[in-house]
Amino acid sequence: MNASLNKTTPASSQDAARFFDGLAESFDTIYDGKRNPVMRWVDQRFRSDMFLRYAHTFETLGDLNGKTVLDVGCGSGPYVIEALKRGATRVTALDPAPHMLDLVRERLKASGFGARCALVTGLFPQVQLQPHDHAIVMGVMDYVENPKQFLKALVPLVKTSAVISFPSKHWFRTPFRKFRYRLRQCPVYFYDEAYIKELGSAAGFRKTEIRKIPGAGMDYHVCLKP
Repeated sequence: MNASLNKTTPASSQDAARFFDGLAESFDTIYDGKRNPVMRWVDQRFRSDMFLRYAHTFETLGDLNGKTVLDVGCGSGPYVIEALKRGATRVTALDPAPHMLDLVRERLKASGFGARCALVTGLFPQVQLQPHDHAIVMGVMDYVENPKQFLKALVPLVKTSAVISFPSKHWFRTPFRKFRYRLRQCPVYFYDEAYIKELGSAAGFRKTEIRKIPGAGMDYHVCLKP
């Protein structure tokens, strides 16, 4: 299934898609411990939030046996494979970066889970998807220009819960990251707890549970329930 970028796609989303498509292989090594010892130390020290939100996600989702999972912005597929390992009967992996999905295919081939996973190339919400029991949206809201529209489109696709990460605002980290990503022509957006609650309610989710992740990234790990 494919959905190409078009004139209705926000420029910021297109920029993010291009950025991560070019970064696919080097980004993938963060999760699999393929980097050299120095870079592994850097990842553990300054990207600890990535590993914590991974752990929090599957702790929050609980038993996935017999469940279906939608991974929006699946990247190279670490959450996809873990959901399948935990018994999900079907996982839909959506990402706008073709090179990221190539890496998902490699993971699926190595794991033997390919028959239970559908890969979709495209930007959410500009793709047609079926409802799933759960949705995973990790590292995506950083680059969403219209988060209310995004979450409203997610509501009808979620039967039980959606786990989503939101980058927090910080006096030093926020302007530094904005500047760094501006150089890469990739806009980035930030949130606080009140704004996340407002977005969840406005989108139509019944319940918003927020958990602040400690460490360098200080993401919010959020569970939304329809």
